[in-house]
Amino acid sequence: MTPPPAPLRIGNASGFYGDRFGALREMLTGGPLDVLTGDYLAELTMLILGRDRLRDPSLGYAKTFLRQLEECLGLAHDKGVRIVANAGGLNPAGLASAVRELAARLGVPVRVAHVEGDDLAARYPGSLAAHAYLGGAGIAACLREGADVVVTGRVTDAALVTGPAVAHFGWAPDDHDRLAGAVVAGHVLECGAQATGGNYAFFAEHDPARLRHPGFPLAELHADGTAVITKHDGTGGVVDVGTVTAQLLYETSGARYAGPDVTARLDSVRLTQDGPDRVRIDGVRGEAPPPALKVGLNRLGGFRNEVVFVLTGLDIERKAALVRDQMEAALDAAGSRPAELRWDLARTDHPDAATEETASALLRLVVRDPGQDAVGRTLGAAAVELALASYPGFHVLAPPGKGAPYGVFEAVYVDRAAVDHVAVLDDGRRIAVAPPADSLALETPPEPPLPEPPPADAPVRRAPLGLVAGARSGDKGGHANIGVWVRDDAAWPWLAHTLTAGRLRELLPETAPLTVVRHVLPNLRALNFVVEGILGEGVASQARFDPQAKGLGEWLRARHLDIPEALL
Repeated sequence: MTPPPAPLRIGNASGFYGDRFGALREMLTGGPLDVLTGDYLAELTMLILGRDRLRDPSLGYAKTFLRQLEECLGLAHDKGVRIVANAGGLNPAGLASAVRELAARLGVPVRVAHVEGDDLAARYPGSLAAHAYLGGAGIAACLREGADVVVTGRVTDAALVTGPAVAHFGWAPDDHDRLAGAVVAGHVLECGAQATGGNYAFFAEHDPARLRHPGFPLAELHADGTAVITKHDGTGGVVDVGTVTAQLLYETSGARYAGPDVTARLDSVRLTQDGPDRVRIDGVRGEAPPPALKVGLNRLGGFRNEVVFVLTGLDIERKAALVRDQMEAALDAAGSRPAELRWDLARTDHPDAATEETASALLRLVVRDPGQDAVGRTLGAAAVELALASYPGFHVLAPPGKGAPYGVFEAVYVDRAAVDHVAVLDDGRRIAVAPPADSLALETPPEPPLPEPPPADAPVRRAPLGLVAGARSGDKGGHANIGVWVRDDAAWPWLAHTLTAGRLRELLPETAPLTVVRHVLPNLRALNFVVEGILGEGVASQARFDPQAKGLGEWLRARHLDIPEALL
């Protein structure tokens, strides 16, 4: 019998544009790898790259990636590690050309391929960037043809893993369970150190020295789609069921995690500790992908500006009311009141404070308007002219500037057959990539049965939710998700019956007027909440103090409720 292919050892060296510069070298020198991936794209990144391209049409890609390769391309070639990254952004062909020029200058004989077809800006006039989320089939085609470096534009984050897996194992498009296993592994890897102890709810339970410089994650992916998440020996951080659970819940929603390669059933995932810093993922089931591809549209929404007033000492609320009335009257009198004004008072002050800073609160005014003057000169004049005519102790953190453009993100969907997915090889050959033959319309599965509720008469204590539950939150367009989980079977019935969508609205009053959808994932002992519209028109519009909802889960963990004493 032919032995199964060797496991694919695939690592990650970037979770976003601006992540740790030295991670590429760390991963190449830290231990054996077959493939090293890098995720550089996010909704906000596409807007940033779009603005780069407006200034210089030859740009539109992640320039950091080129600088990293200048240090590491020869090392990767010597070790036989292939590199796959979505750093191409809006211009994968331009990045591929730049990598070839770099390789020639360094004398490193590598074959560079790229994937294109995601750019749909011509179909959406007025958009700064419009890109379909492609799957991993184009990456697989490049690797099968011998590419050493593959750069892409907008692909799904998990495609950076499904593509190499398909090329390595020879999976067919209808190997749904295996593909779904690779998608889950890819989702765990995509955000770098978030899988190895970064941004982890229970960080305080670990030695700070371990978390000071966490290593980046890697997956040992097997032919049957199972995987082990780990990291290089001797690197910092921690990989356990909790860190992997947290990342699995990050920026997802319900049981069906849809993508262009496959729909992965997150309610089928099983996680088990497989030794120190090793977590096994198995049991993953997959279904045919949906017939449509997601398209991310980025456009300029107008101009924004802000000013932060510092309110010190007594009468904070009255000081805030006075300067708010004065500012709004001045803007009205100027005849160019911005289209949108938002005031937020952060009570960072403490009574009888020992320092001036801890005696002060911050009143933040954010303005938006289609024109720059209304948020620039008009706002600046109104704020500065109050310097000697407002509340006692008047000052601002910084005078407002001219105002800056802000972006708006919108997700739309197109038939996947209408997108030309193409693998472009080092020698210029172009391979058309056909979409999977089968598809399945995405539907919400019925909610799974809940466990038996805990005894109603059990003694309880008022305490923060975070003493028993972890959380991780993030953004999806204008929505936010909050994944909440517990670490043992004893706490799961209490969490499942206590933390309803209604209770979440009570605990987080900012969500009270919004639609909150709860998804139940018993295998992970987790709940995933989607808070619709809390981020306005997306991260680039900066609608909230926390525009990417990164701290929403930690705010929830800090809220108090009645918890059974047996769990504390």
